[in-house]
Amino acid sequence: MTSILERKKGLKQPVKKTREEYAEDALYREVWEDVNNEKTQEFLKKYWRHITIAILAIMIVVSGIQIGVHVYHSSRVATAMVYENAIANVDARALANLSKDTGGATSDLALFQSYLIDNDVNKLQELADKGHTRDFRDLAKLHLATIKGDEMGANEFEKFVSSMNTKKSPFFYTSRLMVAQKYLANGEHESANKILDIIISDKNAPASISATAQTLR
Repeated sequence: MTSILERKKGLKQPVKKTREEYAEDALYREVWEDVNNEKTQEFLKKYWRHITIAILAIMIVVSGIQIGVHVYHSSRVATAMVYENAIANVDARALANLSKDTGGATSDLALFQSYLIDNDVNKLQELADKGHTRDFRDLAKLHLATIKGDEMGANEFEKFVSSMNTKKSPFFYTSRLMVAQKYLANGEHESANKILDIIISDKNAPASISATAQTLR
């Protein structure tokens, strides 16, 4: 095998640069740096306004995000404290005010709990008509159905809870069972049985509701 030393002998040795060549390289680098610096200065002079505006915009955006996050968290903490105090003091008015000052499910929950404290049916109606979330709108409508259902005929009652006649509603099966019971109370067994059969044959129906439907059938 060829030794490392022998292989090295076969390689071309690098040519050493002379002093003049080193000086030439140094001069070239110096000139290149000067050119680059000059171009950079010209660029900055030409676009300094745009660069300043861009920097300021970035600073404003970053500051705005930081302030927004701080305000958001502060707002959430304040809301939680108000909510906690209202619940602890069983304060229906405070919960109703909190409902107006917030949004989404928090607003709906506060209004519904306010109703549970003072039994103001108007709050239920407001929640059913203007609630932010479907779940709470349907929950309010379900409670209204139990309150006003005796005054309605079966067809009117079914129409009243028709917004829950979809599996998108968490109260679909409950509302259908209530409609069937209303038809039974009016002696309309055929209409009631159609609904009960649908519940019984539905594999996704909750066990308790399916069992109740079988009993009524």
